[in-house]
Amino acid sequence: MKLKNPMLVVTDIDKSVEFYKKVFGLHVIMDFGANKTLTGGLALQTVETYKDFIQKSNISFGGNNFEIYFEEDNFDEFADRLKQCDVEYVHPIMEHSWGQRVVRFYDPDKHIIEVGENMKIVCKRFLDSGMTPEEVAKRMNVPIKFIKTCMR
Repeated sequence: MKLKNPMLVVTDIDKSVEFYKKVFGLHVIMDFGANKTLTGGLALQTVETYKDFIQKSNISFGGNNFEIYFEEDNFDEFADRLKQCDVEYVHPIMEHSWGQRVVRFYDPDKHIIEVGENMKIVCKRFLDSGMTPEEVAKRMNVPIKFIKTCMR
C-alpha cells in the first residue's frame, strides 16, 4: 500500500483551485468535476459529494488540527509574493528554534497551510554566516551527517 494524495474538502472548488494556483502555482492535472487533482498531488473534493461519500451531513471547517506543509527554496521571494495574495494569516513569519523560517495561513475553507524554508537552505544560511558544521548541527538540532549532506 502507498499513500496517494492528501484530499481537502472544499465549499467552492473553483475558488480553491484559483487560490492554490495563485499562491503556489499549482495547476489541475486531473479534473473529475467534483474532484480535482492538482500538481504536487493535492486533491480537492466538493463538500456536497464528500457528504454523500461518508454519509454524514456535518462537515466542519477551521478546526486548527491539521495542516498541509510546503517547503520553499526562496522563502523571502515567496513571502513577498504572499503579501500580494488575500490570505488570512494563522501567524506572521516566525523562526523556529532550529532556525527554519515558516509562515502559516488559511486557505478559503480554513485549512491551515504551512510554508517553511527548505531545511537545506537553512543549513546553507548558517554555514554562509560563518558557523562551523558542528555549530550548525547543534543549532539546528540535527545529526552532523545531515549538515554534511547539505554541504555537497
